[in-house]
Order: sequence, then structure tokens, then C-alpha cells
Amino acid sequence: MSAVSQQENAVFRLSPRLHVVPIRHGSADVARAVRELWLAHRFDCVSLPLPASVEDPVEEGIRRLPVVSVVVMPEPDGNKRPACSYIPLDPCQPVISTIRMAMEEGIDRAYIDQDVTVYEPTEYPAPDPYALKSVSLAAFSGAALPFLPYPKPQSQRWSRLKWMAFKLHELELDYRSILCVCSVEDWPWLRDAYQNRWPYELPEPLAARPALHPVEPRTSYFLLCELPFLTELFERRRAEARSDAQLSVDGIKELLLETKLRWLATRPARLRQESNWVTPQLLQLYLQYVRNLALGERRLTPDLYTLTLAAQQFAGDEFAVTLLETAKSYRYEPDEALRAASPYSVGLGLLESPEGHVSTAKNRLGGAPSSWRTLSLKPRQDPRKRRQWAYRWNPLGQCSWPPEDNRIEGFTAHVREQSKALLGEDLARVDKFTTSIRDGIDMRETLRHWNPRKKSSDIYVKEIPPSRGAVEIVVFIFEVPADPAKFSWQATWYAEHAEESTLCFYATPFLENMVGPGIGQSQYGGTLFLFPPRPIPDIWEDPGLDFAQTLEERLIAGAALHSLEKHITLVSPIPPPARWKQIAGRFERKLIPVSLSRFSGQTVARLRRFHVLNGHEIRSFAGQFIQG
Repeated sequence: MSAVSQQENAVFRLSPRLHVVPIRHGSADVARAVRELWLAHRFDCVSLPLPASVEDPVEEGIRRLPVVSVVVMPEPDGNKRPACSYIPLDPCQPVISTIRMAMEEGIDRAYIDQDVTVYEPTEYPAPDPYALKSVSLAAFSGAALPFLPYPKPQSQRWSRLKWMAFKLHELELDYRSILCVCSVEDWPWLRDAYQNRWPYELPEPLAARPALHPVEPRTSYFLLCELPFLTELFERRRAEARSDAQLSVDGIKELLLETKLRWLATRPARLRQESNWVTPQLLQLYLQYVRNLALGERRLTPDLYTLTLAAQQFAGDEFAVTLLETAKSYRYEPDEALRAASPYSVGLGLLESPEGHVSTAKNRLGGAPSSWRTLSLKPRQDPRKRRQWAYRWNPLGQCSWPPEDNRIEGFTAHVREQSKALLGEDLARVDKFTTSIRDGIDMRETLRHWNPRKKSSDIYVKEIPPSRGAVEIVVFIFEVPADPAKFSWQATWYAEHAEESTLCFYATPFLENMVGPGIGQSQYGGTLFLFPPRPIPDIWEDPGLDFAQTLEERLIAGAALHSLEKHITLVSPIPPPARWKQIAGRFERKLIPVSLSRFSGQTVARLRRFHVLNGHEIRSFAGQFIQG
């Protein structure tokens, strides 16, 4: 027998015939630990912390798994509002999982809890069950002992414990090996009541019989102890006879991958290219950030709020909404016969009957306490609303969104500074080191002249003279070749103030992607920024540029025509072809190429997306619809 087995035997063995296993409700990791204990021993009876009155509906609901349902136990109305307690028939619940195994193997079940008219739940601080991956169930339960609440004398909880102890003595008369599953907060006091044979009280009469009801699928998140998506994964692993030992971690990774697939599937075809920035490296950073957020909340595993918050911060509102919807999806829905049986809707501490009556509800298998937390997300708009907004667009008024203007102007200024540095590097001079290292050691030139046969070799230093001239125009080319059908909107915008550039661009039509009333979203294919701003003729209407054959060529020709400086910065995904250089040379201008790959895909995607507002008054509420 291993050391862990000896420890568990000493902690859990209450008598030669009775094995008591303390569990924490609401955890698939605990259910797995109980399953491993079950497989290591032989039992001919399982006693459960549920009253005998729920045996038939609970086992009927378990036969329906993996379709989840709920057993509702009505209680007398309190404070003029209906009240009830309920048992979630969740395959990841340790108690439900144990009953399911016993039913499949034909082992007797004994429901030993006491029937009460009004159930009084117990709250206690419990450690995260993820620790069971590195410690035994006995050590996990023992660590919780100092923090368990003592049952008050003459309380309902103490009465229930004495009744369960009495039922265990009865079971020992009929069975040789009994597995008793009880809540960890009741474990020490059940042991005490069993050993001291405390006198018990008879069960209370019930207000109404418990009843089994299907659950509205869209509210199953509030019933299941794990995320619905993870619960589905556990059921699939069970059906395929595969291990689920690491599923609480691997399931989060599968959730991310499935979210990415669904997110890409909902993206328009014209935006697929900009979605490539959600890379495995970004998802790895996301998982590290989620871990840190969970540890900051004194948890080992993240909850749905943490996962969604991190997704919003890493990939935006649309990705976060997709993750939220994916995490709450559960494919095992009731069939038509069960749907006709009027399903219940589950909320946080609430149950809504098919007739619309909302009751205060208490979970008999409640795990960690839950609470509401708010997170501002901008969901995708309904297509019908998008069409209505497009019909109401006033073609005589349009303007930009100032936060986006500030963002791209700052980025353009950064590119200008990099261009000036590149321009200075072309004029760099390399000399042998004498008395000063000047602007640094030129390692390439030093190694090229290095002679290992000589005792000493010359060191070469470089000197970068100040760059002459300035960069007035920056051209961005995001896609090569640019599809005229895709980027069918060409325009020239003039600056509203001295801190903005004159802007020429070709982009996707914003009326095809309305995100709010008077707010259209577009995507740059190519842009030209002229700073300091000044008015120039519209390059898309200028007949002097008709020699340009493509959108990229016309944009570069317009930049070369109107630039007062000799050099033009060109940011593109490919090196400039000879044709582009010839167009610039036609106006005696020179291109400074900057690779678009120098910037992260996420940055480029954010810069390409911009919004068009139908008038300055739209700016007062545009932030409610525009995603960051």
C-alpha cells in the first residue's frame, strides 16, 4: 500500500465497514478524485448527502445525462416571494458523478440526508480544487479543517448531521463496505455525531414533493459548476473513454482555439487578412496574463470573468464576446419531448418557472460562492439595424473619430523619425579607431578586417552625420496588389486643425459595415499622410496622374507630385518594385522603404480599421459603439 493510500485510509476510514469521503461541491477535479478512490476499493453501497425524497427524480434526471436538468424542492413562501431549493443534475458535480457510477455498476444507493421544510445553506472558505492535481484528497480536506464553521447547537445543520449519523449506523447492519460521500464542511461533525451516537430528530414534513424539470439551454451556465464548454468536453472524453486528468487546463486551451475558429468564421472576407495577428504567441501571452489575474484574486483557476476580461484586453471586444458565447455553449440540449415539458430558467440564486414565477433558490450542491461583476463589451449589431443605419446616412456630412486620428497621427510621427534615422544611416562613414569611438563600433567592418594571425587587429568605428532634409509625406501600403473592387472608396480628407495631416486614401466602403447610428467602419488599403497639413488637389480626380495603372501607383504618384521634400517614406509589405521607383523618379523624388513587418500584426490591424461619422454631433455618443 502506498503512502498516499495509507494516509487516505487513516483519514477516511470511520469504521471497518464505513469509508467517509469529504468533498467540495461544484468541481470536476473533486469528482475525478472520488472516482479514483472508487476504483481503488470495492463498495457494495454508496450513501449520499441528499434526502430520500429526491431519490426517484434525481436518478431519473441522471438517466437523461448528458442533458442537464434540475430537481426543484418547493418551500413555504418567505417575504411574500416564492422560495425553493434545487439539486443541479450536473455531470461534473461529485455527488451526481458518484450516483451515476453506482447506477451503472448496479451498486445500492442510500440517500441519508434529512428532509427539511426550509433548507439553510452553509458558506465556508474552501481552497481551489485545482490543488488536487498535486496533493491527495485527504491532504486537501485536512488543510480545510481549521477554517470549517462549527455547527451551532439546535440548528438545522446539527439536526441533519445527527440524522445522517443515525442512517450510517443503520446501513452498517446491511452492508459490508460503504462509501459515504459528504460535504467537507460537515465531515468532522458527522464523524463526531457517528462516534458519540447523538440522539436525532425525525425529518420535517415537506411543503411539496420534489419534481424534475428540464433546464432552458441558454441558462445552463448558472446551473453547471464548470463552464458549459468544459462540461461538454468532460462528457466527450467520457464517451470516448479518454483521460480527463488535465482537462481543467487543456480545456481552457481548447476553448481559446474554438473561440478563434468561431471568431474568424464571423469575420467578413475582407477582414480575414487583418485577423492573422491572433497568433499562438499572442495566445500564450494571454494564458500567462490569465494566470496572473487568477493568482491576484487568490485563485488557481480562472473564472469566466477573468477569461473574458483578458480576451477583451488582448484581442478586442468582438473576440471577447465570441469567447463568452463559446464558453457558455453546450451542445447536449433537451430533445423536443423534454422541451415540451416546460423547462426552468436558472439565474444566480433564482429560478423561473415556465409560468413566469421567479423564486428565490438555494443550491443544495453549491460550490464556491458566485457574484455579479460588470464588464463593458460592445456586441455585434443585428444585420437589420445595420441596413437601417445605412439607409439613414446623410451623404452631405462625414468626419473622422478623433481618438483614432490621434492614434494614427502618433504612429505616423514615429515612422517619420525612423525614416530620418534610416536616411542618416545611408550617409554613415566608417574609419579606423584612433581616439574616439564616435557613434559606435562597426562590428561588421571590424570582423571583415580581423586577422587571427596578427597579435592585434584594427577596430573600426562609424560616424553617422546629421540627416539633412525632412520627411513630409508618409505612404502606407497595406495590401499588394490592391483589389479595386474591395477598396472601391477613394477620398482626400483635409485637416481640421494644425495637428492633423492631410489624408489621401483608398479603403473599403463604410456603408457596408455600419456599427452604430451614423457610424460606419472601413479599412484602409493604402494611405498618404501629408504633414504639416496644407490643401492639395484630390489625387483621385487629378487627370495629371492618369498614367498610374493601380491604386498603389496613383497613391505614390500623388505623394511624389505634392511632396516639397526629396524623400518620401513608403511603408509596405514588400520591397518597392522598379515601377514605384520610376514613378517617384519621374517627379525627382526618392522612396525610403520601411517594411510593414517591422510592426506587430495587432498594431497594423488597429491602424487599418477606422470609423466614419455622419457629422460632428455623432462624436458625442460614438464611443458607445466603436470598439477599441
